[in-house]
Amino acid sequence: MKKKNILVLCTGNSCRSQMAEAYLKLYYADQCNVYSAGVEKHGINPFAMGILMEDNLDISNHYSKTIDELDDVPFDLIITVCDHANEVCPIFPGKQTKIHHNFKDPSKMNGSSNDLIRAFRETRDEIKEFCQNINILN
Repeated sequence: MKKKNILVLCTGNSCRSQMAEAYLKLYYADQCNVYSAGVEKHGINPFAMGILMEDNLDISNHYSKTIDELDDVPFDLIITVCDHANEVCPIFPGKQTKIHHNFKDPSKMNGSSNDLIRAFRETRDEIKEFCQNINILN
């Protein structure tokens, strides 16, 4: 069986799309090739990296990329994880399914380090649950 190609798309490919990529790879590596990108590049957020390490997911080798860097990949499924990416998501050649779920952007949180960590954990946990329950095989 051919593996499906999945794209997780966000605005800056720094937090939410990186988290979703990590969990989708964890849960569906046998069935899917998972990529993430942004409509812009913002660099990997260190809080996202640290919060994923709490689940033993190391994304230190990930890097922030734009959709243009993946234009040679024929995607079967596109998952947008923020409203902005959903609104500006380009049309890809071929036939693919698109799923949208807006997750709060923890990098927009103001407050202490503890407040930021709490916000990143909440978003991580929502993304983790979403990835566990998504039906990617249809």
